[in-house]
Amino acid sequence: MAAPVSEADLESPRSYARPVDEVAAALRTSADGLSSDEAGRRLDAVGPNVLPEAKRTPAWLRFLSHFNDTLIYILLAAAAIKAVMADWLDVWVILAVAIINAVIGYAQEGRAEKALAGIRGMLSSDASVRRDGSWRSVPAAELVPGDVVRLSPGDKVPADLRLVQASQLRIDEAALTGESVPASKHTDPVDADAGVGDRASMAFSGTIVSAGQARGIVTGTGARTEIGKIQELVGGAGALTTPLTKQLDAFGRVLTLVILGMAAAMMLIGRFVHGMPFGELVSATIGFAVAAIPEGLPALVTITLAIGVQQMARRRAITRKLPAVETLGSVTTVCSDKTGTLTKNEMTVRRIVTPVARYDVSGLGYEPAGEIERTDGDGRSGGDLSAVLAIADLCNDANIVSDDDGWKLVGEPTEGALRVVAMKGGHDGEAEGVRRVDVLPFDSENKFMATLNEGADGSRALLVKGAPDRLLDRSTRQRGAAGPEELDREFWDAVIAELSAEGLRVLAAARKPSRLDEVGIDDVDELEFLGLWGILDPPRPEAVEAIADCHRAGIRVKMITGDHAGTAVAISREMGLVSDDEPRVLTGGELESLSQEKLKDVVRDVDVYARTSPEHKIRIVRALQSHGEVVAMTGDGVNDAPALTRANVGVAMGIKGTEATKEAAEIVLADDNFATIRSAIREGRRIYDNLRKSIVFLLPTNGAQSLVILVAVVFGLALPLSPVQVLWVNMVTAVTLSLALAYEPAEPGIMSRPPRSSGGSIISLRELLFVLIVSVMIGGATLAAFAIVRATGAELDVARTVSVSVLALGQLAFLLNCRFLRRSSLTRDVLRGNRVIWWSAAALVGLQLIYTYVPFMNALFDSRPLSAQAWLLPLGFAVAIFFAVEGLKALWRAPELDANA
Repeated sequence: MAAPVSEADLESPRSYARPVDEVAAALRTSADGLSSDEAGRRLDAVGPNVLPEAKRTPAWLRFLSHFNDTLIYILLAAAAIKAVMADWLDVWVILAVAIINAVIGYAQEGRAEKALAGIRGMLSSDASVRRDGSWRSVPAAELVPGDVVRLSPGDKVPADLRLVQASQLRIDEAALTGESVPASKHTDPVDADAGVGDRASMAFSGTIVSAGQARGIVTGTGARTEIGKIQELVGGAGALTTPLTKQLDAFGRVLTLVILGMAAAMMLIGRFVHGMPFGELVSATIGFAVAAIPEGLPALVTITLAIGVQQMARRRAITRKLPAVETLGSVTTVCSDKTGTLTKNEMTVRRIVTPVARYDVSGLGYEPAGEIERTDGDGRSGGDLSAVLAIADLCNDANIVSDDDGWKLVGEPTEGALRVVAMKGGHDGEAEGVRRVDVLPFDSENKFMATLNEGADGSRALLVKGAPDRLLDRSTRQRGAAGPEELDREFWDAVIAELSAEGLRVLAAARKPSRLDEVGIDDVDELEFLGLWGILDPPRPEAVEAIADCHRAGIRVKMITGDHAGTAVAISREMGLVSDDEPRVLTGGELESLSQEKLKDVVRDVDVYARTSPEHKIRIVRALQSHGEVVAMTGDGVNDAPALTRANVGVAMGIKGTEATKEAAEIVLADDNFATIRSAIREGRRIYDNLRKSIVFLLPTNGAQSLVILVAVVFGLALPLSPVQVLWVNMVTAVTLSLALAYEPAEPGIMSRPPRSSGGSIISLRELLFVLIVSVMIGGATLAAFAIVRATGAELDVARTVSVSVLALGQLAFLLNCRFLRRSSLTRDVLRGNRVIWWSAAALVGLQLIYTYVPFMNALFDSRPLSAQAWLLPLGFAVAIFFAVEGLKALWRAPELDANA
């Protein structure tokens, strides 16, 4: 009977750095693979090749968690008080506000679980595996360490494999490493310190075979794969509370203490100064508490953010979590992936150098629109350029096709770039009658591709493209202006170094006449060197402008990429991301050697990070956050998902992004455009400005009402408002007027000011004092109107109806004041720019008329119909309040107020 197998027996650490024989011995396997019985025993030991599902929080607990908020506690306390008073209308209205808030939050939740599900969806479903000495197809979930798997073009790698055979193998690892070009693979061990992107002897689960054939030994399955490690990082990254959440929590706690303190003081004064009956005093105190609690604030915040979500969606930014709308407005640093985010992820030929001339190529991506212009001499091109373009066209297996969505690549990105430049130059060998006779495919060992082509006249030529050093080694001459000439190796080495320093990937072209019928490696010699292509994944033009706008707004942009340092620096310079001649670059290897404390010391000074892994991205984000930075992280590959989860705002690409990345993010860009991030940040700042305006507008309602009741109790007067009337004013202003400010356009210069601080209160002390003074104004007007009506001999309910009207119309006047906190509202601009203001005003007036004249409302709220003359008093006080607040704004208009408005 076979000995039992343990999980520890099936480990081969750092397989990429060990010879194949050692890995096979460690995993107790061979080229013939495993037997079915042995595979079964190993499956029992290590479990299926699937990513484990994270333990989910029960739905009911997730729903209840949305009531864990100080403002919601205040609301529920108010409802409990009203239930004790048996005012069930008030109870159901308050509970409805709390429940709606929780339902919206619950509907937006669950991104961590969905992120993990998105990663699990990347795994292959089937695999070709060697079992019992023969090849068979088995579910990928049944793979175990030690299995021998074979790969073909188009296959999704089913597990982490140590390659034992590789023929011209290239694997697209963009989703895992961020590399825009498929990685060439081989079987030789690599350095033990190599990062994931440099482990050329490995094939990783979830990546896709672009070309070639391979066999490999399974070294990791399920959670022990590189994707499994990323899943663990996503689960452990931890989400952060947003600046708005922190501010609302702090505001709610302070407000609770103030309300309780004032209620206690009012009870003591009423009892011991005026000797009020205990029952009457308790009723007045409850009325004060209801007046002081801003029942509409949670709904105001939620609805304002929801409106922001809709407006951002029109700007192609889809929001998955409401608070992220506001958090964008306080972002201080944007950490961006390079490939597909700052760049187009479409390789493009930018330079051509021949022995005769240099050429620049315009146009971006795979659309064959652009020009090839000579940058030296007389601007004319000749046979030197045609020869290079012929190689680009004929020694090529890629195709560029057009459909309704634009131009698409069928094949590899580098060959696609060469095909496009040939099309830009008007070269079409097929149309000219050229046919391919034979091909020597690209091989990672030789690093070149060769084709044997026959022209319409029957002549044949060997066309070669590949690594410049390999082709130079096999060339004996070059094509000069007058024909073949001696190869100038020193010149070409200098040009290669120059193009590489610009971050360009350099490929070479060469050829020779031939009479062969087929081509082999030994035939590729004594070539005529034709020239070089400089290829780059080009920056998005709109992203360059967006980075400049971010810098003007005081927002740093940092590039975190899996690409090499030279390419990253070149792109960062071209995009204006760095301005230094020699910007500081931190590579993944250098970052590994730094402790977290050391990283904190340098993280703010480095704008380019190269050859990074998912663990590095999280460390960078955490180091920035340790300085109080509010970090937005962008990305499209699964390797970005953990950092997006950890960042204050995760921003995923909607077109090229993986499902795992989208589910980990708070914001998804529908157009994959970095410039949309700039627009989203601007929108976030506008939304936060409008939210604070709305809060500054809403609080005087509560302040005025509580002041009215407080003064009445302190001086032993009849209450000008009943508790149910207090609730009416609170809700009617919150539902109508407060939301109008959510539609306010952005303030001038909104992207010229630095990011706001993420700490402190949601409104400044200066604004709080402003709110208190306005509360006194509106409360004083209400008391004055109540006293005037009572002095005419009118009954109490009529006077209270007038008081409610003064509060409602006073708030309408104050709404116009709040449209422009930084400048005067005594301008025609106050009447235009926001149509919702007038719809809200009409709704308020309509509701107030219903409150005053509809019989069942009179019964519910103890209101009474008013004569036409009686409305003059509320209207007069409303106008007086508007001009009084404008006077206050004129007195207080100062740089400090401007900075906080």
